[in-house]
Amino acid sequence: MKKRFLLTLMTVMLTCTVGAQVKPIVLGDKHAMLKMEQSSRYLLLPVQETEDIAAIAVLDNYNNMVQRLNVKLAVDRVDYYVPYELKGACLLDIEFHGDRRQKGAVGEFACWREMKYSNTFDTQNREHFRPVYHHTPLYGWMNDPNGMFYKDGVWHLYYQYNPYGSQWENMTWGHSTSKDLIHWEAQPLAIEADWLGSIFSGSCVTNGSEVVAFYTSAGHHQTQSMAVSKDGGRTFKKYSGNPILTTSDIADFRDPKAFWNEDAKMWNLILAAGQEMRIYSSKDLKAWKYESSFGKEYGNHSGVWECPDLFKIDNKWVLICNINPGGPFGGSATQYFVGQFDGHKFTCESMPKVTKWLDYGKDHYATVSFYNAPDNRRTVLAWMSNWQYANQVPTKQFRSANSIPRDLGLFRHGEETYVSVIPSKEMLAVRGAKIKNPTEACEILIDTKSQTEIVLSNNKGEKVTMKYDGQQQTFMMERVKSGDVSFSEAFPAVTVAPTFGTVKQLRIFIDRCSIEVFDAEGKMAMTNLVFPSEPYNNLKVKGGKATIYQVKN
Repeated sequence: MKKRFLLTLMTVMLTCTVGAQVKPIVLGDKHAMLKMEQSSRYLLLPVQETEDIAAIAVLDNYNNMVQRLNVKLAVDRVDYYVPYELKGACLLDIEFHGDRRQKGAVGEFACWREMKYSNTFDTQNREHFRPVYHHTPLYGWMNDPNGMFYKDGVWHLYYQYNPYGSQWENMTWGHSTSKDLIHWEAQPLAIEADWLGSIFSGSCVTNGSEVVAFYTSAGHHQTQSMAVSKDGGRTFKKYSGNPILTTSDIADFRDPKAFWNEDAKMWNLILAAGQEMRIYSSKDLKAWKYESSFGKEYGNHSGVWECPDLFKIDNKWVLICNINPGGPFGGSATQYFVGQFDGHKFTCESMPKVTKWLDYGKDHYATVSFYNAPDNRRTVLAWMSNWQYANQVPTKQFRSANSIPRDLGLFRHGEETYVSVIPSKEMLAVRGAKIKNPTEACEILIDTKSQTEIVLSNNKGEKVTMKYDGQQQTFMMERVKSGDVSFSEAFPAVTVAPTFGTVKQLRIFIDRCSIEVFDAEGKMAMTNLVFPSEPYNNLKVKGGKATIYQVKN
């Protein structure tokens, strides 16, 4: 399946208009400058991921700083290139870090030999592990989904993005759009860093014809800012009154999620504040009143609370709380609470010691929902990775994908109410013809019995084993021998989920580097990355019946 249909790839040819070696002005053993001219659209920066960060200040013709970048400029070799768009003559003031006695003279670094001017940037997919039907960035690093909303038939997905490397840095809001939640088109950068700081996670609401974004400005302190779009979310103008929310009592103060509360007839906003969530209200989206806090005695507190969400399903409210570390099998994960909310205070209906996980895999984090999804749906996406190894997974052109879209509901088990998770109905549209053996991108249905074992394997002896135990009411996935697990000691893992009753059918989604498993009725979800050297093309099922569907191209 060589044809990729997830993102619209913009350019596939690299055309260098200037082939001469770039000549830096070396000022010291860690300092250099580079004079740029507007002769091409891009300067292609060579990256070496094992190097220390080089801090780059971009100066205009009057020596005013217009941008700051952190890039791992190549010293010995080039892993890949990233584009810096030239918007006029400028000067790059570059400070290198690390021990230069071990690296050699700055003027001899490989970056100067390998920098290129170009009018285009090659985004052709060359990655063995890039998913077929999951959203990924064209290039660079991606983590948390941000600001997601639905308007005029279009799903908007913003995300934490580094356009200058495939590891975490230079946080800005990337942007992709879709009409079906499957095929995504890359859009220009939406919100970029300013003097208040990098652009961390946040949310968007629609207010009449405007789209209003709320995000964390991550500078010396974390504050909350706002920006407004008058063109449907494609471009934003930052609010002149930023920051709109500040605090002095805690360092971790971030990830604002705003929404219209129809019950209370006002705007609410929830954000993460260390080990709790803080709730605010507003009449105009600009002035916010503190209402209450939730969480100090509830759920898991093994890590920092992040990326909250708060929404109503049927007659109950669900508070999403992403936590890192502290997940059920190490690292990052998504927990949640069910209760009531009156616009002022969230009241959890469970005992404080109860912890509920939305997904029991290791690679499901920063879950948030789309604002204004059609048909009153509560549709969510997650970041499909784990902070234990996200920077080290074996890809280079890009890092990280989002989960498939999922719709949430509620179900009862015993005395508790839980959130159900099912693949969004849009996933049925990619289900193609039945096939005999699994491929790199497919969906497998398993009609289960009380004891069912599922083994996916390839001709290299790499395998993933899954077991459903009806007596214990558990589902297990083991990826210890799944392929490349060498990049992190935390990656080889066995994950186990409660099924809250009998499972009649499992839906398993395979896509090059990921396996997502769902109870068809929504009572269990498990998401794990895998990196096999070749696709799993063998399937053995004991105690059940399998049907395999090819993913439509």
